Amino acid sequence: MEWRARVFDSLSLPALILKPNRVIVSANENFLKKYGIGKEQILGRTCHDFFYQSKDTCPYENCPLPEVLDKNRGHSILRRVTTPTGEEKWEDRVFSPILDDRGEVRYIIESIRDVTEVKALEKELSGIREFTSKLIQSSTSGIVAADRQGKILIMNKAAEELTGYCMRQSGKALTVLDLYPEGMAREIMKRLRSEDFGGVGKLLSTRVNFINARGEEIPIELTAAIIYEGGEEVATMGIFNDLRPKLADEERMTHMLARVAHSEKMASLGQLAAGVAHEINNPLTGILLYANMLMESMDTDPAKKQELKNIIEDAQRCAEIVKNLLTYSRQTDKQTEVIHINSLLDYSLNLIRDQRLFIQIDVVKELSDEMMLVQVDKNQMSQVIINLVINAVDAMNRQGTLTFRTYRDKQAQKVYLEVADTGCGIALENLSRIFDPFFTTKEPGKGTGLGLSTVYGIIKENDGNISVKETGSKGTTFLVELPSFQLQQDSENEAASDLLM
Repeated sequence: MEWRARVFDSLSLPALILKPNRVIVSANENFLKKYGIGKEQILGRTCHDFFYQSKDTCPYENCPLPEVLDKNRGHSILRRVTTPTGEEKWEDRVFSPILDDRGEVRYIIESIRDVTEVKALEKELSGIREFTSKLIQSSTSGIVAADRQGKILIMNKAAEELTGYCMRQSGKALTVLDLYPEGMAREIMKRLRSEDFGGVGKLLSTRVNFINARGEEIPIELTAAIIYEGGEEVATMGIFNDLRPKLADEERMTHMLARVAHSEKMASLGQLAAGVAHEINNPLTGILLYANMLMESMDTDPAKKQELKNIIEDAQRCAEIVKNLLTYSRQTDKQTEVIHINSLLDYSLNLIRDQRLFIQIDVVKELSDEMMLVQVDKNQMSQVIINLVINAVDAMNRQGTLTFRTYRDKQAQKVYLEVADTGCGIALENLSRIFDPFFTTKEPGKGTGLGLSTVYGIIKENDGNISVKETGSKGTTFLVELPSFQLQQDSENEAASDLLM
């Protein structure tokens, strides 16, 4: 028995020997040292009396001893204990049965292992995992990680929102092949294993397309990496950003720069047109004056009279071009007044002298009943509308449907007028040039190319904008945009209405 006692005392863990009735019959040296007691202070006491100062046994679910006795095999339990100094400790208590010759439990060895450091490390690791998870999930960039077979292991919220897939609800195992066009996933892995795209195992920022759950291709900016363990590839990770907002901003910037360049070009041409018009106007006036004087004093020679008549007609045509040049270059006085856009449209249409233009044309008016006031030069804007109408009639070969629409955007404080025809449309290659002076698709002698450029200049002079809303084989729609004139009382009423809503 002496050698058994020495073996028991040599155990590295504090240990007790219990009878099945929970009475302590022995304790090794490490146990006595741990609790700072002698054997006489523990032998003969029950375990629940020693550990918890209680006469009652521990509840079944908190004590593995009943299960050890019932199944004749070892069992363990993790307990949190508080030392007399108030320090919190974690102990792993292992209960091992000692069986007699009949296979019944005669004694139980209870060994105690301090796992406080292990629990602290587990808690720290759990905190790191939780923080890492929050970090990944809160990222505005999409993050996806996959194993070597391509099965997706991690997909954060940003990635789920962009792709339309949900890891928690997906009925099938999602793979990276589901996220890229055919062949792209393999191409990315090929680049990751190459030294040419950021070094082996890394892929610097590159543009590719994603495929979302609806099968739509989405342009993204991707950076990726291979995750290694012991020099072996175990996973891949990709971080990506949706490029659609950036591309939309670039498109808007390109459009804006084009408009600025166009405005600068038009301003330069306007100055040139004004100079040319003034230089031509004086000699042209002389030509008309002397030609008319000759006409009045000439005899009845019909051939010469016809020649003079041709000179006068051509000179008058030149005078009309000069007038258009001056209008285009905005060398005329501007007199603004407040008018309803619908009234401006009716006024302009009534100025068209040749009503025969509309004999085979259906005129449709889709006019809003809202208060849509604009502060413009009525005569100038009438010229705009008349010019758009004549162009539309020409585009339809004087037969078709001419539609006028008016509406407003209260929040943007804009008023809109659409002039739509059912003509042949504008060729795409001509769209960027239609507002350039002297550009025309009409036959020589049938157009000066100043109509739409004059329209553009007038609308800009009245703080508005004009554009082609749509064009095609079924017709063209021009959109005129003007700032809305707000009466002070109307503004106050609208503000009060917004507050009440």
